[in-house]
Amino acid sequence: MRLAQSLFLSAAFLVSAGAGTGADAQSLLERPPNVSGNWTGSPGTLYFHFVHRFSTSDAPERKVSNVPTFLVATGLPKRILVGFNYSTNSTVAPRFPNEWELFARWAPLSQDFGAPLDLGGQVGYNNAADGVDGELSVARKLGITRVILAGRALSDPLESGKVRYAIAGGAAIRLGTYLSLAGDVASLSERDSTERVAWSAGLHLAIPLTPHTLSLQATNSPVATLQGNSRGTANVRYGFEFTIPLTLRRYFGGRSEPSPTGDTVATADPVAPSDAVPTPAVVADTAAPTPVTRPPGRVVTPTPPVARPDTATPRAPAPAPRTTTPARTPPPRTTPAPPASPGG
Repeated sequence: MRLAQSLFLSAAFLVSAGAGTGADAQSLLERPPNVSGNWTGSPGTLYFHFVHRFSTSDAPERKVSNVPTFLVATGLPKRILVGFNYSTNSTVAPRFPNEWELFARWAPLSQDFGAPLDLGGQVGYNNAADGVDGELSVARKLGITRVILAGRALSDPLESGKVRYAIAGGAAIRLGTYLSLAGDVASLSERDSTERVAWSAGLHLAIPLTPHTLSLQATNSPVATLQGNSRGTANVRYGFEFTIPLTLRRYFGGRSEPSPTGDTVATADPVAPSDAVPTPAVVADTAAPTPVTRPPGRVVTPTPPVARPDTATPRAPAPAPRTTTPARTPPPRTTPAPPASPGG
């Protein structure tokens, strides 16, 4: 009961913490819990993965124990991932709880880039085993299923200089955009009486509108390193894995100029020639009255718009006065005087 409560509270906290940002790094949907394979992330992205696996002791104590593993890695160009895994409660080597695994991973082939399959390789140093570990994996997508196989060469944590080998295989089945079912098995060659076949099963979720993924899983392997994922124990552990990718370009990269061939093209404002006559802006004759908010019950009379001198409509010119021609007055008519009579 305590274990179920711890898992529920931890998962609820992580879901609420991851609901704020958005991105597209759904790594867990393509791989099982214990076989990372050729997952290399994206260039310029920093990854934080938190793996917590819980187990309970026998009665009457029923103590809940947690075995955490923290991954910190960054993606590089050419499908390369470098980073480390760290566990504070490892059981790989006796009396060696703090296990570090420094690794580099490369995916020379990828189906997403036209290859017939995915090919990945990893090499790293494990301080608990005090030696070099390696893995070679192949994977292929078949419809909604992605199948992965891996071979491992591991340093023996109990005998210096000895190399042990393991094989692993698993699959992830996509059930939609935000959900997949995944599982895997792994086994060491020449296992002793305390070593069992390692297995895991998980329900992997992509949190909508965020770049985070969450895996609710059950497994009998203790630590999420190559050494730990190759060894099974008698105890079944329940837990989760939560991924947090951080895009470094958001914080340290410069703003890139928009490309003229992209979807969005930025155009500069045209510059008018030096001899061009500026065109006056067209202004409306009157400005619209600005609404005024007053307390209820108070009547407000809107102020009529005032015409501005520079925007008043010019009046039509007055018609020119008509020129009238004066009437012509006929000259006065004169009556000629009668001629004078002779001798008068």
